[in-house]
Amino acid sequence: MRAEPINPAVPLEDVAADAVDLVRAFRDAGAVGFQDLSLDQSRAAYEAGCAANGVPVEALERVEDLDCQVNGGSIRLRHYHPGGSGSGTPRAVVLFLHGGGWVIGSVETHDRICRYLASVSGLDVVSVDYRLAPEYPFPTPLEDCIAALDFVSDRAEEYGWDPHRIIVAGDSAGGNLATVLATDPGCTVSGTTIIGQLLLYPVANLLCESDSYARITHGFPLTADSMRWFQSLYLADPRSAGDLRVSPGLRQPAELAKRGAPPAFVVTVGLDPLADEGIEYAALLARGGAPVEHHHLPRHSHGLFTSAGVIPTGAKLLNRAASWLAELTNRQEKAG
Repeated sequence: MRAEPINPAVPLEDVAADAVDLVRAFRDAGAVGFQDLSLDQSRAAYEAGCAANGVPVEALERVEDLDCQVNGGSIRLRHYHPGGSGSGTPRAVVLFLHGGGWVIGSVETHDRICRYLASVSGLDVVSVDYRLAPEYPFPTPLEDCIAALDFVSDRAEEYGWDPHRIIVAGDSAGGNLATVLATDPGCTVSGTTIIGQLLLYPVANLLCESDSYARITHGFPLTADSMRWFQSLYLADPRSAGDLRVSPGLRQPAELAKRGAPPAFVVTVGLDPLADEGIEYAALLARGGAPVEHHHLPRHSHGLFTSAGVIPTGAKLLNRAASWLAELTNRQEKAG
């Protein structure tokens, strides 16, 4: 039997109107979190939830799976090409890294999000099926994402991509991987330039010490205990939580300013153990000189975008994220 949480769940009247039915249904079903299931069950539940609640499937000109070589084998990439852009000029490309605590999730769970981003932005999206913990703990998922970045560079001419106009994007753990690629000098891939980072409620600090961890302990699919479970599986050595490749929010503004952190689009949600660190990270990027568009939704919870098919606010903000991608790349083109 699970122990009752010390803190009560956030009252339903404090949940946004367009999300309250989903939260109520989760609580009525027993409020079983990822950490309360076996690993296989958690993975299956996440796949099912994303399929049931995601945005409608967007039809694109081409969607194809590609093999990317990594140490010890290969990983799958999924390439989304929306069509058009037949000018022959190399195009900007989005490298998308899915969420799921580095433990669950896949290109399938985020297929609908990637299709939507490609369709609305008009940009190619490459989604990375990086290997998951605990079978492949840190730093393997990050190394797989670096290999995918290298793949985009190597195959740029073949697919019409501009390797010097790459936007990294991701939600939750994927947002963590994206921001590490964008800010860590050790993750630099020769011949590539990251021009933007799209971060949807990212994990910015895995020390698990923020006030929002104390606030969100029960009543939502992602709670403080969920994050601690993910951390225990991702980090073979708990001391790695202080590594800047794990907790990029521990960087200093001067470091980001020196490196030149790219423009960022950041979304945080208040009913989320990651809320405070995400807000602090958006501020850190701004203090480091990066242009930042930050949206904070105090009454929504983690998973807003994988549930954007049933939460209108999620769909609206996903549309804004896609538009930001297009605006960013248009500005880059005009700047030469």
